[in-house]
Amino acid sequence: MPVVSVPYAFNEEDLYVDLRSIIGHSLFLKCEGFNFAGSIKLKAALEMVEAAERDGVLTPESILVESSSGNLGVALSMIAASKGYRFLCVTDSRGNLSTRMMMEALGSQVHMMAGQEANGGFLGARIEYVRALCASDDRYVWLSQYTNQGNWKAHYRTTAPEIARQFPQLDVLFVGAGTTGTLMGCARYFREWHRPVRIVAVDSVGSVSFGGVPGRRMIPGLGMSMRPPLLDESYVDEVIHVAEADTVRTCHRLARRGFLFGGSTGTVVSGATDWLTRHDAREVMAVAIGPDLGERYLDTIYQTNWLQDLYGEDVLDSDEVAAGSWAATPAPPPRWGRRLDPADRQPQGQPAPSAPGS
Repeated sequence: MPVVSVPYAFNEEDLYVDLRSIIGHSLFLKCEGFNFAGSIKLKAALEMVEAAERDGVLTPESILVESSSGNLGVALSMIAASKGYRFLCVTDSRGNLSTRMMMEALGSQVHMMAGQEANGGFLGARIEYVRALCASDDRYVWLSQYTNQGNWKAHYRTTAPEIARQFPQLDVLFVGAGTTGTLMGCARYFREWHRPVRIVAVDSVGSVSFGGVPGRRMIPGLGMSMRPPLLDESYVDEVIHVAEADTVRTCHRLARRGFLFGGSTGTVVSGATDWLTRHDAREVMAVAIGPDLGERYLDTIYQTNWLQDLYGEDVLDSDEVAAGSWAATPAPPPRWGRRLDPADRQPQGQPAPSAPGS
């Protein structure tokens, strides 16, 4: 049985949900929320903190500070509490109340920015506040998830090889784009893999990450109000933009089948469903990365008044949603014989595929 002495030592890495019966297409969702931080951000947070420790940047007197809309802040709060660091998270009003309360419960301080920028974002103001803090006191250490190479390296070392081990015949991978750490780590790994894998980035409407028109975004997680410094578009084959109303509908669609996922996961699944529908992709082995679970969104995405105030009363006005019968007609079994079955899995006791370039 697993026994851990520090919370970041546990992370369930090989749990997938077969969404075929829900969305009508063959799609395996990699669930990244089953750890004590509750999201995929644990991987990047741990990589960045341990790199700063190795480089001597973090000392017992240091105060970690980071700009985060939520999930990275929780991950850093957990790690800081375990390692004995002080942590200050700079966030904004879009963050979920439960997320802020969780960070505070773990002993972190939370500073919430109130002023929204002309492009509808908060990121610039958050970053300027962090920079001012660091200039005022050299005890502050800013990991800067937006520029830190450890952000993408964490997923090159872990997330992508985990997928490759379970899906050696992978054809297409859907990855949400926020800071683009997950996207870049996975894309770099599969660019060097033994077979071509199509990398589809899933972004939010209103995000400017890939040159889109800036607009209001109320669901934290994916999307940026500036171009992500880590992004290298040469590794990305295609970009899909998902409207927040579609994110909401997808989250409720999954919840009606018992899977309570967060906003980032709903966005990725919505984008992947659209892509698979447009391509009639019955002979494609497809995986999507689900970054988060849904408990932290109970007062937003799953709260009727919040939804209607932002997206109108008909955002969930669907007979299928109301009746809880969103199950699509199941797609016929794949003809290509590449379902996730024992023949596709890495045999027990056999070495996993080597990392690309190793």
